[in-house]
Amino acid sequence: MFRLFNRLHEIKEIPVDVMEICEVLSNRGYQAYLVGGGVRDSLLGQTPGDWDIATDARPEDVAALFCKTVPTGIRYGTVTVIAKQLPVEVTTFRSESHYLDGRRPERVSFSKTIEEDLMRRDFTINAIAYEPLHGQFVDPFEGRKDLRRKLVRAVGEPEERFREDALRMLRFFRFLAVLGFRPHRRTLKAIQPGLIGNVSPERVQTELSKLLTAPAPGRILILMKQTGLLEEILPELVEGLGVTQGTFHRYDVFTHSIKALDYSLPRLDLRWAALLHDIAKPLTRSEDADGIHFYRHEVEGEKLAEGILTRLRYSKKLVDKVALLVRWHMFSVHAASTDKALRRFIRKVGKDNALDLVEVRRADILALGKQVEHSGWQNWQTLKERVAGILCADAALNVTDLKINGMEVMGVLGISPGPKVGQALEWLLDQVVEEPGLNDSEKLKSLLHSFSKKQ
Repeated sequence: MFRLFNRLHEIKEIPVDVMEICEVLSNRGYQAYLVGGGVRDSLLGQTPGDWDIATDARPEDVAALFCKTVPTGIRYGTVTVIAKQLPVEVTTFRSESHYLDGRRPERVSFSKTIEEDLMRRDFTINAIAYEPLHGQFVDPFEGRKDLRRKLVRAVGEPEERFREDALRMLRFFRFLAVLGFRPHRRTLKAIQPGLIGNVSPERVQTELSKLLTAPAPGRILILMKQTGLLEEILPELVEGLGVTQGTFHRYDVFTHSIKALDYSLPRLDLRWAALLHDIAKPLTRSEDADGIHFYRHEVEGEKLAEGILTRLRYSKKLVDKVALLVRWHMFSVHAASTDKALRRFIRKVGKDNALDLVEVRRADILALGKQVEHSGWQNWQTLKERVAGILCADAALNVTDLKINGMEVMGVLGISPGPKVGQALEWLLDQVVEEPGLNDSEKLKSLLHSFSKKQ
């Protein structure tokens, strides 16, 4: 549940290093203001992830004042001061010219006032400056008022802000999701979906990741759909709109996927798996006298999920994980399955994925939109406990769990290193999964003779 911000908190607990940087700048006759997310989060009573300082000192002056600095964005006036405990970005007041490519300003000009610097920022809640040495705010766009009203509103003309940097459209929705705020009507109306093509996939990915791991991102994706932006970023997801699913489902594929997203645990791979688990249903839908079918949608879904996340430049590790969860989300084991069946399931999907698949199933069940009987929840809980129990037990589910290694296999079979060693270990593991008591060094060596005869 989102917090209600009836009043704003005071700016306090500013790190000592940040205060010392401000004092050094002030003692040399420069202005020093805290700006951006640090001020916003502190006013909301949250612990800022970092603190940024804006000053009228030029970058070369900042570099000369401190012992250790890094010119992280010198073209845009940013110098990172390496303090005792943390790095702090110090940026010269600036104004910006036209954005020719919808991403970066054509020219940056340094200015003398904090007010001019705040004019270039995206949203009013991010355009609040705080002078920490005297405890004074500079808030020309009433950002604190918008924080109290729980409103995300663009600075100045929203159409112009989005044309300057199209990523601001995604940031707009991300702040709505993360803060639980409502959109300013004119700012929402100013969304221009076609501009998002100017933004690199990596930057889109970063904002999507923050949005999807927010407390309840589903309503924001629906809002993005209404503006047309979601279709530009995830057209495959929007294909599910209006695709009916039969008597077991209350919602169409799109709405079901959004519901599953909200019901899933707030971990990025699980959120993506929940959102994409039925991504191939529009492609695989068929209907006959027996009802509506989506044959092999999990197989096709694996390919689509892999393509979507690769397009967004996610790491191979996350792509592979989500693709696997989508591929096996229709697993057939249940609370009454035998231990052998559960061990085979865990072996097939991997130890690290078994409980995650059970969690995806939970989100999928809740997103059906139908009332789940008490017995159904008991069965799900039993399945989860049984899978967890097998994982905690000393059961062999990988070849590395066997009480025999490749060298011993080669010795027993009298073979040299090669594919046959791996085949033998896999065969032994199959026997042990069926009968855990066979995982004994001597028993496994004896079994190898049977393997050799079969070969």
